Amino acid sequence: MNILFVMYDQLRFDYLSCAGHPHLQTPNFDRVAAQGMRFTNAYVQSPICGASRMSYYTGRYVASHGAAWNNFPLRVGEQTMGDHLRRAGMGCWLIGKTHMKPDAEGMERLGISHDSVIGARQAECGFDVWIRDDGLWAQGPDGFYDTRRSPYNAYLASKGYPTDNPWANHANAGIGPDGRAASGWMLGNADKPANIREEDSETPWLTRRTIDFIEQAEGPWCAHVSYIKPHWPYIVPAPYHDMFGPNHVPPARRHAIEQEDPHPVYGAYMGNKIASAFQREEVRNKVIPAYMGLVKQCDDQLGVLLDHLEATGRMQDTMIVLTSDHGDYLGDHWLGEKDLFHEPSVKVPMIIYDPRSEADATRGTTCDALVEAIDLVPTFLEAAGGTIPGHILEGRSLQPWLHGETPEWRDYVISEFDYSATPQGVKLGLEPADCRLFMVCDGRYKMMHAQGGFRPMLFDLQTDPDEFHDLAKGHDHEDVIARLYDHLAQWGRRCSQRVTRSDEDIRNMRGKSLRKGILPFLVDGSEVPDELTEKYRKPVEARYIEE
Repeated sequence: MNILFVMYDQLRFDYLSCAGHPHLQTPNFDRVAAQGMRFTNAYVQSPICGASRMSYYTGRYVASHGAAWNNFPLRVGEQTMGDHLRRAGMGCWLIGKTHMKPDAEGMERLGISHDSVIGARQAECGFDVWIRDDGLWAQGPDGFYDTRRSPYNAYLASKGYPTDNPWANHANAGIGPDGRAASGWMLGNADKPANIREEDSETPWLTRRTIDFIEQAEGPWCAHVSYIKPHWPYIVPAPYHDMFGPNHVPPARRHAIEQEDPHPVYGAYMGNKIASAFQREEVRNKVIPAYMGLVKQCDDQLGVLLDHLEATGRMQDTMIVLTSDHGDYLGDHWLGEKDLFHEPSVKVPMIIYDPRSEADATRGTTCDALVEAIDLVPTFLEAAGGTIPGHILEGRSLQPWLHGETPEWRDYVISEFDYSATPQGVKLGLEPADCRLFMVCDGRYKMMHAQGGFRPMLFDLQTDPDEFHDLAKGHDHEDVIARLYDHLAQWGRRCSQRVTRSDEDIRNMRGKSLRKGILPFLVDGSEVPDELTEKYRKPVEARYIEE
């Protein structure tokens, strides 16, 4: 079996018609959900691109792999899905974005050349690369944000788009009334069509690269198809730019009570420039229709992929996984972007189609179990016929759910956020070690713990699904807070760094040194079987002992 692992960047869990969006129709996401299972309580391990993706790729929590922020390197030697799947006989390829930053210092220390196979895989999150393009080719006075070559920009240049950065001036910009580029960085331009042919925009381009890969691939393979959209810049080519309007923009899910004595970290984020922009209705009325257009384009291109798989008979032997690295506040809770742990940010879509007959009973169903992003690697590994190394992978295979079983399951999910590199940490006067947040959610109650001596935040998702009322402001829920802190402490005591020895290895080691002559603390030898002391009871000459 093959695996098509599709990730969309910054796609909210509720911006799909199968998840109940009132205006946005996504028939191809729905098509996969109708043939597979949709997980309704899937959470990422961090609401920031880099840290979340590193958890997806390693199957480990952020505190375990350590790449806690964008461009924090994933340390050399950290095993990823590519390492695990190749041991099971499955290739693992990248098509699109990873946000991976290699541990160049660690590779140099160990003498690993970037030009070697192992070096290339270390530098690319364990993937073999079909094509990598992280998709943010921003350019300012100090040069490019990403200094690597952009395959997408090279493609646009081959199509005759002028300027040295057509990503910025065409794919992510419209045309202003003065004839100048109307950059997608300016939210006021979100209602303009991007100045590019739709077929040349990022999402169709990556879809074609994916089909190129599938047509030449010899299985079994896992292809990680990682789209940059609907991540900002919020601008989309025609005809998607005006498919939706302000009449399709839902009211912001926010309440004045959230601004009354907010948690200091929450207050700092409500006061940043991103939040300030999305607190303006004229911004939401332009950005959200563009965001919906980007999602609609993603759905249409998913249809192109699905049609190709069906036409070539690949639907019968390809598992399909659709998910996102995090969500987008879009003005909910007085915020923009992601960063904190409200549902629009930390919950993601997750839809899995398993072509095997064992999954027939669950087709078209939903599962409300508490699922984490780190569950995908063990799911893939089990589907590939491999053995799940539980001392390394911290997630759990979803295969039992897909096959109609009800396994013993987790009681809570964890997410982490390191904001030490942000202005909010500076604003709060915190040292980097104190700029850390932890979420623990048991399905009903969600608590956020903040380092630095702050109080927690607490929400009851049953009575307050919009997460407006922070119950930790009072003293009526101290027992719930204590219980969630117990969960967090239990999670903190997990055995996460003993990755070179499994429990089975340790069980097999027990007592082996006795049979190799290590017999400490015996009084007369009668404490162990005679065969263990036989080598030490042989007759010897006393020639070296003085009379």
